[in-house]
Amino acid sequence: MKILIDTNIILDVLAKRKPFYKSSACILHLSETKVVSCFITANSVTDIFFILRKHFTDKQELHSIMQRLLLIVDIADTLKSDIMQAFELEFNDYEDALQARCAKRIKAEYIITRNQTDYKNSPVPAISPDDFLAQHYPECSRKIASGYVVRAAEILDAHLSTPSAQL
Repeated sequence: MKILIDTNIILDVLAKRKPFYKSSACILHLSETKVVSCFITANSVTDIFFILRKHFTDKQELHSIMQRLLLIVDIADTLKSDIMQAFELEFNDYEDALQARCAKRIKAEYIITRNQTDYKNSPVPAISPDDFLAQHYPECSRKIASGYVVRAAEILDAHLSTPSAQL
């Protein structure tokens, strides 16, 4: 299964945002273990980098976090056709329209986001991490309920010292 992950899901893991952290981390774990193919857009990479650089003085540490993230997820590039076709979608936020367009082109089955209403006109269905896990990977939902922390989150967390309220 191929999915596109919205930026907020990655930031939930990096910032340990409660109550979203565990289900978002489980999504990354599914990617790390090759159960699903997770993609983020090239735009998400620059957005995540921009947000994190405000909180890191050590450039090498920031690069390490980004490199570890890119070992877990793949990149959906942005083509001129995506940019042009995103204008045709009825979205309030062009960035969301562009992500939806990229998701369609890469044939993602879902966009994983906490902002499903932002994607109501998306050609690819948007679903929350909790709903995605409950529908497709209930064993992950049970592990989350039992307090299990997944390895993908630990890999990223090992480098993140910024409190969640700051991201």
